[in-house]
Amino acid sequence: MEFARDKIRGIIVPLLTPVDKNEDICEEKLRFMVERVIEHGVHGILAFGSNSEFYMFEEAELIAATKIIIDQTKGRVPIYFGVGAIRTRAAIRIAKRAAKLAVAGISVLQPMFIKPTEEGLYHHFKAVAESVPEKMVLIYNNPGRAGYSLSLNVIERLAHDVENIVGIKESSGDLTFTSELIRRNQDIDFRVMAGKDTVVYPSLCVGAVGAVCSTANMYTELVCGIYDKYISGDFAGALENQFNLNPLRLSQDAASFPAATKDMANLMGFDIGPSVLPTESTDGIVLEQMRHEMIRAGFLKEEV
Repeated sequence: MEFARDKIRGIIVPLLTPVDKNEDICEEKLRFMVERVIEHGVHGILAFGSNSEFYMFEEAELIAATKIIIDQTKGRVPIYFGVGAIRTRAAIRIAKRAAKLAVAGISVLQPMFIKPTEEGLYHHFKAVAESVPEKMVLIYNNPGRAGYSLSLNVIERLAHDVENIVGIKESSGDLTFTSELIRRNQDIDFRVMAGKDTVVYPSLCVGAVGAVCSTANMYTELVCGIYDKYISGDFAGALENQFNLNPLRLSQDAASFPAATKDMANLMGFDIGPSVLPTESTDGIVLEQMRHEMIRAGFLKEEV
């Protein structure tokens, strides 16, 4: 089957999931977020990535919210759906439900908490991908959250053996790893997306086709400008955007994951609710440092 691999490019935003005071997903604010990121230039939307708090919601909530995202998007940008289930059977079930929707592809995270063998990981991703043969599948490698990295060998085998595994979101931030992924799979147009907001520019330099960036929820034009300027040949401008983004993103590291992204969005007046408990909103000196960087970058006005 031929897949539209060239759709996988640019800046894809793992869309924040707004909630009300009861921690139910807020449809009005979800539609607002979709409209905002599209109007400001994203090239795709990932429903329920790690910053979207997929691990906090029931399966029915994930599907219902994705339907809202699809409806609001109206085909303007491709939509991807994130699967993060640990158990292979559960991941297959969720992927099959998502595949019935108008999504361009499905992103599959390596199982968290446990650490399967190389063969176990190969069989996990292969089984999930083969359960949805009509959809493009992206591997999601997130060592920081899963506790281990997928190996280059496993990724290469999956890329060459499974027809609909067409790319990866690579969140290690290791540029050697990223460049090796590209080098070892360039014969099949394997689409490598950076998953670390601070290395979008250098990843493009070694052949990545874009990035999945949580900061694009708030700083959409700044983040998308890294990619847009790069492909237009304005390398100095792209690098300037990257350097302007990095202090904003790095100021989040002292906060509890994934609170910082919603905290910044709410500081900008998005009013999308807090992170779902037990994650609590950032306060004190950490919040003030985030606010300081937002003021420095021109996204907030300094309080007099």
